[in-house]
Amino acid sequence: MNKLFEKGAILNMAEMIEYSTGGVISKQVLKNDAGNITLFSFDKGQGLSEHTAPFDAMVEILDGEAEISIDGKPLVLIAGQSVIMPAGIPHALYASKQFKMLLTMIKG
Repeated sequence: MNKLFEKGAILNMAEMIEYSTGGVISKQVLKNDAGNITLFSFDKGQGLSEHTAPFDAMVEILDGEAEISIDGKPLVLIAGQSVIMPAGIPHALYASKQFKMLLTMIKG
């Protein structure tokens, strides 16, 4: 386990990842048989193309603004907002502005 994400310590996720000019950064917070939690930062203009996941996944926006499409329906989320992306349904993410997010995927 990365000491950055020490268990039993207070964590400020938005401060635990930086932006990369022209890039996307991901840092795994936790991973086990039940699922995983991953921290991401997206620079303006970056994103993830449409794909599906085998399990429901929750995205929480920590900073900035994200454009998320779920089954072709566009959503704009800002810091403090979350959305659950259903398993097996196509979704995509795009950074019209920089944003940071926490992705939680629970298997089951």
